[in-house]
Amino acid sequence: MITLASDFQTPYPAAMRGVILDRCDARVVDVAHDFPRQDVRASAFWLRETLPWFPPAVHCAVVDPGVGTDRAAIVVRVGDHALVGPDNGLLLPAARELADRTDAAVEPFRWRVADPASSTFHGRDVFAPAAAAVHEAGVERVESLDRATPTEEFVDLRFPDPELGDGTRDGDGTGATGEVLVVDGFGNVVTNLPGDLLDGHETVHVEASGSASRSVPVAPAYAHVEAGDALATVGSHGNVELAVNRGRGDEAFELDVGDGVRLAFED
Repeated sequence: MITLASDFQTPYPAAMRGVILDRCDARVVDVAHDFPRQDVRASAFWLRETLPWFPPAVHCAVVDPGVGTDRAAIVVRVGDHALVGPDNGLLLPAARELADRTDAAVEPFRWRVADPASSTFHGRDVFAPAAAAVHEAGVERVESLDRATPTEEFVDLRFPDPELGDGTRDGDGTGATGEVLVVDGFGNVVTNLPGDLLDGHETVHVEASGSASRSVPVAPAYAHVEAGDALATVGSHGNVELAVNRGRGDEAFELDVGDGVRLAFED
């Protein structure tokens, strides 16, 4: 299997599929091609949340604002998986998550790029051919490919750590301060705050940068509050989400990617 993911929308992924199918007999599975455009960090988050659910595969992912520059290409092997894409940090969160789940090592390889047909579409001209080559050689034999060289130099994207206090209100403690990592298509605000902060609490006081603070109920799922009501919950990724049942949490909390969020508890 070769999976494809990008911010290309359509029709560009079709050309990548064509290149792969012309070079090997892999089953090609599209993960998503509507990642936030040129947003490496958000795309890396979604890859981390998606790729570990696949069986062993070659994963080709391209979100590449540096296309045509001197940014390198990389293949990252993690056990029976290989991740192929630009060396801009995009692949590393997913690789580390795969390593944690499979108890395998993260093994990066620099991929030598030789005169691509274009300087603007490396998804078709560099990464799709690389994914096909890795598939044909076998993930366990990446080092046998003449374009692959083991490396310890690569862009290692990591998500920011939250500042965790005792969770009490101002004057009584430091609370817990985090950041918005992504906003999904439903408007749910995904923070980097661990979900277990909400354990045992019925309400949480949310202070968002650039907006008025408010208290909202802690609920196990969106429908546990009335339609149109805001809530805090734990998303499928295990982090605190700020949401609105049948509405948009980003609008209700006036939050966007990169904004700061502080949580404190009243109960």
